[in-house]
Amino acid sequence: MTAQRVILVCLCAAWIRPAQTADERVYDLGPGVTPPRIVKQVNPQYPDDRGVRAEGSVIIGLVVSSKGLPKSPHVVKSLDEELDQSAIDAVKQFRFAPAQKDGKAIAVRISLQIHFHSL
Repeated sequence: MTAQRVILVCLCAAWIRPAQTADERVYDLGPGVTPPRIVKQVNPQYPDDRGVRAEGSVIIGLVVSSKGLPKSPHVVKSLDEELDQSAIDAVKQFRFAPAQKDGKAIAVRISLQIHFHSL
């Protein structure tokens, strides 16, 4: 039996630095920004063909859109190629209450730590 935990890692900056994407302005977390909150979490799956289960964390960087959708997930810290892909596939299914700035939903850049361990 396995269990996974997902920890929202908020990368805070001393200021809000907007960036522009094709769809919307993306902010870094910092003063004046309420971080997004996970409202739907999907646990990643261990690949079925593995005899030994790796343990550790994968860190996934992504943008949470102003609609609470994950955009452009990518591996920041790798554990194993198959587990990395499993973490990305799970994060793509997450849903968030979007970040807020001045009472308005905004897109922000965050990192998620996906922990794999055996019970």
